[in-house]
Amino acid sequence: MPKSQHRRQRKSLHTSPGTLTYVGEKTSFKTIIKRIEYNESFYQEEIADSIEACLPKEAPGGQSHVTWINVTGIHEPAVMEQVGGIYRLHSLLLEDVMNTLQKPKIETYEDGHLYVTLKMLYRTKSPSKEIWAEHISLILGSDYLISFQEERSGDAFQPIIERLKTSVGKTRRNGPDYLLYALLDVIVDNYFLILESFGDQLDSLEDQVIKGYHDKSLSDLYALKRELTFTRRLIWPLREMLTQLIRADDPLVNKRVFPYLRDVNDHVMQIIETLDAYRDLLASLVDVHLSTISNRMNSVMKTLTIFSAIFMPLTFIVGVYGMNFEYMPELKQPYGYYATWSVMAFTTLGMLLYFRWKKWL
Repeated sequence: MPKSQHRRQRKSLHTSPGTLTYVGEKTSFKTIIKRIEYNESFYQEEIADSIEACLPKEAPGGQSHVTWINVTGIHEPAVMEQVGGIYRLHSLLLEDVMNTLQKPKIETYEDGHLYVTLKMLYRTKSPSKEIWAEHISLILGSDYLISFQEERSGDAFQPIIERLKTSVGKTRRNGPDYLLYALLDVIVDNYFLILESFGDQLDSLEDQVIKGYHDKSLSDLYALKRELTFTRRLIWPLREMLTQLIRADDPLVNKRVFPYLRDVNDHVMQIIETLDAYRDLLASLVDVHLSTISNRMNSVMKTLTIFSAIFMPLTFIVGVYGMNFEYMPELKQPYGYYATWSVMAFTTLGMLLYFRWKKWL
Protein backbone atom coordinates (compact mmCIF):
# COMPACT_ATOMS: atom_id res chain seq x y z
CA MET A 1 0.00 0.00 0.00
CA PRO A 2 1.46 3.42 -0.89
CA LYS A 3 2.52 5.59 2.00
CA SER A 4 0.34 8.33 0.54
CA GLN A 5 -2.68 6.32 1.68
CA HIS A 6 -1.75 7.32 5.23
CA ARG A 7 -1.29 10.99 4.38
CA ARG A 8 -4.72 11.69 2.93
CA GLN A 9 -6.44 14.87 4.06
CA ARG A 10 -8.98 14.03 6.77
CA LYS A 11 -12.33 15.57 7.57
CA SER A 12 -12.65 17.65 10.71
CA LEU A 13 -14.39 15.78 13.53
CA HIS A 14 -16.49 18.83 14.44
CA THR A 15 -18.34 19.36 11.14
CA SER A 16 -22.05 18.55 10.98
CA PRO A 17 -23.30 15.43 9.11
CA GLY A 18 -23.77 16.04 5.41
CA THR A 19 -21.08 18.72 5.17
CA LEU A 20 -19.36 18.38 1.80
CA THR A 21 -15.64 18.17 2.51
CA TYR A 22 -13.15 16.44 0.24
CA VAL A 23 -11.13 13.80 2.08
CA GLY A 24 -8.24 12.58 -0.04
CA GLU A 25 -5.00 13.51 -1.73
CA LYS A 26 -4.65 17.13 -2.75
CA THR A 27 -5.30 17.71 -6.44
CA SER A 28 -5.84 20.72 -8.66
CA PHE A 29 -7.29 19.43 -11.97
CA LYS A 30 -10.73 20.58 -13.05
CA THR A 31 -13.67 18.23 -12.61
CA ILE A 32 -14.80 16.67 -15.90
CA ILE A 33 -18.44 15.67 -16.35
CA LYS A 34 -19.25 13.39 -19.26
CA ARG A 35 -22.89 12.91 -20.24
CA ILE A 36 -23.76 9.73 -22.12
CA GLU A 37 -27.24 8.85 -23.39
CA TYR A 38 -28.13 5.67 -25.19
CA ASN A 39 -30.68 3.05 -26.05
CA GLU A 40 -30.77 0.30 -28.63
CA SER A 41 -31.14 2.71 -31.55
CA PHE A 42 -28.95 5.68 -30.64
CA TYR A 43 -25.86 6.74 -28.69
CA GLN A 44 -24.83 10.26 -27.72
CA GLU A 45 -21.81 11.43 -25.73
CA GLU A 46 -20.71 14.92 -24.74
CA ILE A 47 -18.55 16.74 -22.22
CA ALA A 48 -20.78 18.95 -20.08
CA ASP A 49 -19.55 22.54 -20.29
CA SER A 50 -21.87 23.55 -17.44
CA ILE A 51 -23.79 21.91 -14.62
CA GLU A 52 -27.05 22.60 -16.48
CA ALA A 53 -25.86 20.25 -19.22
CA CYS A 54 -26.33 17.39 -16.76
CA LEU A 55 -30.10 17.84 -16.78
CA PRO A 56 -32.06 14.94 -18.32
CA LYS A 57 -32.90 15.39 -22.01
CA GLU A 58 -35.32 13.69 -24.35
CA ALA A 59 -33.97 11.16 -26.82
CA PRO A 60 -34.75 11.53 -30.56
CA GLY A 61 -38.35 10.62 -31.14
CA GLY A 62 -39.12 10.72 -27.44
CA GLN A 63 -37.78 7.18 -26.93
CA SER A 64 -36.94 5.93 -23.46
CA HIS A 65 -33.21 5.85 -22.87
CA VAL A 66 -30.51 5.59 -20.22
CA THR A 67 -28.59 8.65 -19.03
CA TRP A 68 -25.11 8.05 -17.64
CA ILE A 69 -23.41 10.98 -15.89
CA ASN A 70 -19.71 10.12 -15.46
CA VAL A 71 -18.01 12.59 -13.09
CA THR A 72 -14.22 12.54 -13.02
CA GLY A 73 -12.96 14.39 -9.96
CA ILE A 74 -14.60 14.53 -6.54
CA HIS A 75 -12.55 17.31 -4.93
CA GLU A 76 -14.77 20.32 -5.70
CA PRO A 77 -17.62 20.66 -3.16
CA ALA A 78 -19.45 23.29 -5.24
CA VAL A 79 -19.64 21.02 -8.29
CA MET A 80 -20.72 18.06 -6.18
CA GLU A 81 -23.45 20.10 -4.54
CA GLN A 82 -24.79 21.29 -7.91
CA VAL A 83 -24.84 17.78 -9.38
CA GLY A 84 -26.54 16.56 -6.20
CA GLY A 85 -29.12 19.33 -6.48
CA ILE A 86 -30.06 18.37 -10.04
CA TYR A 87 -30.66 14.71 -9.16
CA ARG A 88 -31.79 15.35 -5.57
CA LEU A 89 -29.03 13.31 -3.99
CA HIS A 90 -28.95 13.05 -0.21
CA SER A 91 -26.29 15.17 1.50
CA LEU A 92 -24.97 12.13 3.41
CA LEU A 93 -24.60 10.29 0.12
CA LEU A 94 -22.55 13.15 -1.35
CA GLU A 95 -20.46 13.25 1.81
CA ASP A 96 -19.54 9.59 1.30
CA VAL A 97 -18.76 10.25 -2.36
CA MET A 98 -16.16 12.87 -1.40
CA ASN A 99 -14.63 10.76 1.36
CA THR A 100 -11.96 8.57 -0.25
CA LEU A 101 -11.44 6.80 3.10
CA GLN A 102 -15.00 5.49 3.05
CA LYS A 103 -15.01 1.69 3.09
CA PRO A 104 -16.94 -0.20 0.35
CA LYS A 105 -20.65 -0.39 1.07
CA ILE A 106 -24.13 -0.44 -0.49
CA GLU A 107 -27.04 1.65 0.73
CA THR A 108 -30.60 2.38 -0.41
CA TYR A 109 -32.05 5.86 0.10
CA GLU A 110 -35.77 6.59 0.41
CA ASP A 111 -35.55 9.21 -2.32
CA GLY A 112 -35.17 6.43 -4.91
CA HIS A 113 -31.41 6.06 -5.14
CA LEU A 114 -29.20 3.02 -4.74
CA TYR A 115 -25.69 3.96 -3.66
CA VAL A 116 -22.65 1.69 -4.15
CA THR A 117 -19.09 2.63 -3.29
CA LEU A 118 -15.98 0.50 -3.82
CA LYS A 119 -12.33 0.76 -4.88
CA MET A 120 -10.59 0.43 -8.23
CA LEU A 121 -7.09 -0.99 -7.67
CA TYR A 122 -4.00 -0.16 -9.72
CA ARG A 123 -0.30 -0.86 -9.64
CA THR A 124 1.66 2.39 -9.27
CA LYS A 125 4.33 3.19 -11.84
CA SER A 126 6.92 3.81 -9.12
CA PRO A 127 9.87 1.37 -8.80
CA SER A 128 8.16 -0.22 -5.78
CA LYS A 129 4.97 -0.86 -7.85
CA GLU A 130 2.70 -0.59 -4.83
CA ILE A 131 -1.08 -0.92 -4.83
CA TRP A 132 -3.10 2.29 -5.22
CA ALA A 133 -6.86 2.44 -4.57
CA GLU A 134 -9.16 4.81 -6.48
CA HIS A 135 -12.43 5.74 -4.77
CA ILE A 136 -15.42 4.88 -6.99
CA SER A 137 -19.07 5.73 -6.27
CA LEU A 138 -22.08 4.60 -8.29
CA ILE A 139 -25.61 6.00 -7.87
CA LEU A 140 -28.48 4.20 -9.56
CA GLY A 141 -31.75 5.99 -10.35
CA SER A 142 -34.90 5.03 -12.21
CA ASP A 143 -33.53 5.75 -15.69
CA TYR A 144 -30.04 7.07 -15.03
CA LEU A 145 -26.76 6.21 -13.37
CA ILE A 146 -24.19 8.62 -11.93
CA SER A 147 -20.59 7.51 -11.44
CA PHE A 148 -17.92 9.41 -9.51
CA GLN A 149 -14.20 8.62 -9.71
CA GLU A 150 -11.02 10.26 -8.49
CA GLU A 151 -9.18 9.98 -11.84
CA ARG A 152 -5.63 8.88 -11.16
CA SER A 153 -4.87 6.60 -14.09
CA GLY A 154 -7.38 7.74 -16.70
CA ASP A 155 -11.06 6.86 -16.98
CA ALA A 156 -11.62 3.54 -15.20
CA PHE A 157 -14.81 3.00 -17.22
CA GLN A 158 -13.39 3.65 -20.69
CA PRO A 159 -13.88 -0.03 -21.73
CA ILE A 160 -17.63 0.32 -21.09
CA ILE A 161 -17.78 3.58 -23.04
CA GLU A 162 -16.03 1.93 -25.99
CA ARG A 163 -18.42 -1.02 -25.76
CA LEU A 164 -21.42 1.33 -25.90
CA LYS A 165 -19.96 3.20 -28.88
CA THR A 166 -19.03 0.26 -31.06
CA SER A 167 -21.91 -2.20 -30.76
CA VAL A 168 -25.55 -2.56 -29.89
CA GLY A 169 -25.00 -5.26 -27.29
CA LYS A 170 -26.62 -6.17 -24.01
CA THR A 171 -25.57 -2.93 -22.37
CA ARG A 172 -27.34 -0.82 -25.00
CA ARG A 173 -30.45 -3.02 -24.90
CA ASN A 174 -30.85 -2.96 -21.12
CA GLY A 175 -31.46 -0.31 -18.49
CA PRO A 176 -29.25 1.48 -15.96
CA ASP A 177 -29.30 -1.55 -13.63
CA TYR A 178 -27.40 -3.54 -16.28
CA LEU A 179 -25.00 -0.60 -16.67
CA LEU A 180 -24.41 -0.80 -12.91
CA TYR A 181 -23.52 -4.48 -13.31
CA ALA A 182 -21.20 -3.69 -16.23
CA LEU A 183 -19.28 -1.08 -14.20
CA LEU A 184 -19.00 -3.45 -11.23
CA ASP A 185 -17.78 -6.18 -13.57
CA VAL A 186 -15.01 -3.96 -14.98
CA ILE A 187 -13.77 -3.13 -11.49
CA VAL A 188 -13.85 -6.76 -10.33
CA ASP A 189 -12.13 -7.97 -13.51
CA ASN A 190 -9.32 -5.52 -12.82
CA TYR A 191 -8.79 -7.28 -9.48
CA PHE A 192 -7.67 -10.36 -11.40
CA LEU A 193 -4.81 -8.31 -12.89
CA ILE A 194 -3.76 -7.37 -9.36
CA LEU A 195 -3.96 -11.05 -8.35
CA GLU A 196 -1.76 -11.98 -11.30
CA SER A 197 0.87 -9.46 -10.22
CA PHE A 198 0.71 -10.87 -6.66
CA GLY A 199 1.27 -14.36 -8.08
CA ASP A 200 4.32 -13.18 -10.04
CA GLN A 201 5.74 -11.54 -6.92
CA LEU A 202 5.19 -14.69 -4.88
CA ASP A 203 6.93 -16.84 -7.51
CA SER A 204 9.91 -14.47 -7.54
CA LEU A 205 10.13 -14.36 -3.74
CA GLU A 206 9.79 -18.15 -3.52
CA ASP A 207 12.81 -18.53 -5.84
CA GLN A 208 14.79 -16.06 -3.73
CA VAL A 209 13.96 -17.90 -0.49
CA ILE A 210 14.81 -21.31 -1.94
CA LYS A 211 18.10 -20.05 -3.39
CA GLY A 212 18.99 -18.44 -0.06
CA TYR A 213 19.00 -14.76 -1.03
CA HIS A 214 18.56 -13.21 2.42
CA ASP A 215 19.50 -9.57 1.85
CA LYS A 216 16.04 -8.25 0.90
CA SER A 217 13.78 -11.30 1.00
CA LEU A 218 12.32 -10.68 4.46
CA SER A 219 11.51 -7.01 3.81
CA ASP A 220 9.96 -7.93 0.43
CA LEU A 221 7.89 -10.67 2.06
CA TYR A 222 6.49 -8.31 4.68
CA ALA A 223 5.82 -5.61 2.06
CA LEU A 224 3.83 -8.11 0.00
CA LYS A 225 1.99 -9.26 3.12
CA ARG A 226 0.97 -5.66 3.81
CA GLU A 227 -0.32 -5.24 0.25
CA LEU A 228 -2.27 -8.51 0.39
CA THR A 229 -3.90 -7.45 3.65
CA PHE A 230 -4.72 -4.01 2.24
CA THR A 231 -6.24 -5.51 -0.93
CA ARG A 232 -8.26 -8.12 0.94
CA ARG A 233 -9.66 -5.45 3.27
CA LEU A 234 -11.00 -3.51 0.26
CA ILE A 235 -12.41 -6.52 -1.61
CA TRP A 236 -13.91 -8.50 1.28
CA PRO A 237 -17.02 -6.23 1.74
CA LEU A 238 -18.03 -6.79 -1.91
CA ARG A 239 -19.17 -10.30 -1.06
CA GLU A 240 -21.82 -9.06 1.37
CA MET A 241 -22.65 -6.06 -0.82
CA LEU A 242 -23.50 -8.17 -3.88
CA THR A 243 -25.42 -10.71 -1.81
CA GLN A 244 -27.43 -7.87 -0.28
CA LEU A 245 -28.07 -6.34 -3.70
CA ILE A 246 -29.41 -9.64 -5.05
CA ARG A 247 -31.57 -10.42 -2.02
CA ALA A 248 -32.89 -6.91 -1.35
CA ASP A 249 -35.44 -7.08 -4.18
CA ASP A 250 -34.85 -3.40 -4.92
CA PRO A 251 -37.27 -2.03 -7.56
CA LEU A 252 -34.36 -0.26 -9.25
CA VAL A 253 -32.69 -3.60 -10.08
CA ASN A 254 -34.57 -5.89 -12.46
CA LYS A 255 -34.46 -9.61 -11.68
CA ARG A 256 -33.07 -10.34 -15.14
CA VAL A 257 -29.81 -8.70 -13.96
CA PHE A 258 -29.51 -11.03 -10.95
CA PRO A 259 -27.69 -13.82 -12.85
CA TYR A 260 -25.04 -11.32 -13.95
CA LEU A 261 -24.66 -9.99 -10.41
CA ARG A 262 -24.31 -13.56 -9.14
CA ASP A 263 -21.55 -14.08 -11.68
CA VAL A 264 -19.70 -11.01 -10.33
CA ASN A 265 -20.24 -12.35 -6.83
CA ASP A 266 -18.65 -15.66 -7.87
CA HIS A 267 -15.65 -13.75 -9.20
CA VAL A 268 -15.34 -11.87 -5.92
CA MET A 269 -15.45 -15.15 -3.99
CA GLN A 270 -12.76 -16.57 -6.26
CA ILE A 271 -10.59 -13.49 -5.71
CA ILE A 272 -11.00 -13.65 -1.93
CA GLU A 273 -10.14 -17.36 -1.88
CA THR A 274 -7.06 -16.71 -4.00
CA LEU A 275 -5.98 -13.88 -1.70
CA ASP A 276 -6.37 -16.19 1.31
CA ALA A 277 -4.30 -18.86 -0.45
CA TYR A 278 -1.61 -16.28 -1.24
CA ARG A 279 -1.57 -15.16 2.40
CA ASP A 280 -1.12 -18.76 3.57
CA LEU A 281 1.65 -19.31 1.04
CA LEU A 282 3.29 -16.06 2.09
CA ALA A 283 3.18 -17.10 5.76
CA SER A 284 4.83 -20.40 4.77
CA LEU A 285 7.53 -18.55 2.84
CA VAL A 286 8.23 -16.35 5.88
CA ASP A 287 8.60 -19.48 8.03
CA VAL A 288 10.86 -21.12 5.45
CA HIS A 289 12.93 -17.95 5.17
CA LEU A 290 13.38 -17.66 8.93
CA SER A 291 14.13 -21.39 9.21
CA THR A 292 16.73 -21.08 6.46
CA ILE A 293 18.41 -18.20 8.25
CA SER A 294 18.31 -20.16 11.53
CA ASN A 295 19.77 -23.27 9.88
CA ARG A 296 22.47 -21.21 8.25
CA MET A 297 23.34 -19.66 11.60
CA ASN A 298 23.39 -23.09 13.24
CA SER A 299 25.72 -24.38 10.53
CA VAL A 300 28.09 -21.46 11.09
CA MET A 301 27.99 -21.98 14.84
CA LYS A 302 28.67 -25.72 14.42
CA THR A 303 31.69 -24.99 12.24
CA LEU A 304 33.05 -22.48 14.74
CA THR A 305 32.44 -24.94 17.61
CA ILE A 306 34.35 -27.72 15.82
CA PHE A 307 37.31 -25.40 15.20
CA SER A 308 37.23 -24.34 18.85
CA ALA A 309 37.13 -27.97 19.99
CA ILE A 310 40.12 -28.86 17.80
CA PHE A 311 42.23 -25.95 18.98
CA MET A 312 41.50 -26.42 22.69
CA PRO A 313 43.96 -29.38 23.20
CA LEU A 314 46.48 -27.74 20.89
CA THR A 315 46.28 -24.56 22.93
CA PHE A 316 46.77 -26.63 26.10
CA ILE A 317 49.91 -28.30 24.73
CA VAL A 318 51.38 -25.01 23.52
CA GLY A 319 50.53 -23.40 26.86
CA VAL A 320 52.27 -26.13 28.87
CA TYR A 321 55.46 -25.94 26.87
CA GLY A 322 55.34 -22.20 26.81
CA MET A 323 55.93 -22.00 30.58
CA ASN A 324 59.32 -20.58 31.55
CA PHE A 325 60.42 -23.24 34.02
CA GLU A 326 64.11 -24.11 33.96
CA TYR A 327 63.71 -27.81 34.72
CA MET A 328 61.31 -29.31 32.18
CA PRO A 329 62.46 -32.82 31.02
CA GLU A 330 61.20 -32.45 27.43
CA LEU A 331 63.14 -29.24 26.85
CA LYS A 332 66.44 -31.15 26.76
CA GLN A 333 65.22 -33.80 24.29
CA PRO A 334 66.84 -33.43 20.84
CA TYR A 335 63.61 -34.42 19.08
CA GLY A 336 61.19 -32.80 21.52
CA TYR A 337 60.11 -30.11 19.07
CA TYR A 338 59.21 -32.64 16.38
CA ALA A 339 57.54 -34.92 18.89
CA THR A 340 55.32 -32.08 20.08
CA TRP A 341 54.28 -31.29 16.52
CA SER A 342 53.54 -34.97 15.93
CA VAL A 343 51.33 -35.17 19.02
CA MET A 344 49.47 -32.03 17.94
CA ALA A 345 48.98 -33.39 14.38
CA PHE A 346 47.74 -36.77 15.60
CA THR A 347 45.42 -35.07 18.08
CA THR A 348 43.91 -32.94 15.32
CA LEU A 349 43.54 -35.91 12.96
CA GLY A 350 42.01 -38.05 15.68
CA MET A 351 39.40 -35.41 16.56
CA LEU A 352 38.49 -34.89 12.90
CA LEU A 353 38.01 -38.66 12.45
CA TYR A 354 35.91 -38.76 15.61
CA PHE A 355 33.71 -35.89 14.43
CA ARG A 356 33.34 -37.59 11.06
CA TRP A 357 32.36 -40.88 12.75
CA LYS A 358 29.74 -39.00 14.80
CA LYS A 359 28.52 -37.35 11.55
CA TRP A 360 29.11 -33.91 12.93
CA LEU A 361 31.03 -33.01 9.78
